Amino acid sequence: MSKKLVAYFSASGVTAKLAKTLAEAVDGELFEIVPETPYTAADVNWKNPLSRCNKEKVGKKDVPIKNKLENMDSFDTIFIGFPIWYWAAPNIINTFVKQYDLSGKKIVLFATSGGSDIGKTADKLKPYLSEGAEIIGAKVLNGDQSVDALKKWAESLGV
Repeated sequence: MSKKLVAYFSASGVTAKLAKTLAEAVDGELFEIVPETPYTAADVNWKNPLSRCNKEKVGKKDVPIKNKLENMDSFDTIFIGFPIWYWAAPNIINTFVKQYDLSGKKIVLFATSGGSDIGKTADKLKPYLSEGAEIIGAKVLNGDQSVDALKKWAESLGV
């Protein structure tokens, strides 16, 4: 039986709620990706071209992460969750995957969004992954998701 991790970044709590339900559905360990400097409502106001999220995305900046997972090698499958920002994962997710050797791991992306679909999010994240890491699924999961629905989705991916 493979060991699963559900790692997530949540700016407003929506992705956090989903991640907790997913961790229950797949019997996975939960890990919150926390930025060193927390985001404020003004920081994530995408309508303001000078907001932090815009500056990070345009500048392709790494976002320093406050916490580190010490037992990454013990997981076979890693679910990574985040809100969609600019049709992709927020830069903090790029920073997260770059700091670990994920070769040989199965990666499943899950996202929340106010209007975007998953698009080319997986393709945009691939350059930051270790060689040999494989993205086996990517999906936007909006609204209330049941444990059973999430379990079926994970099983459909073979995990």
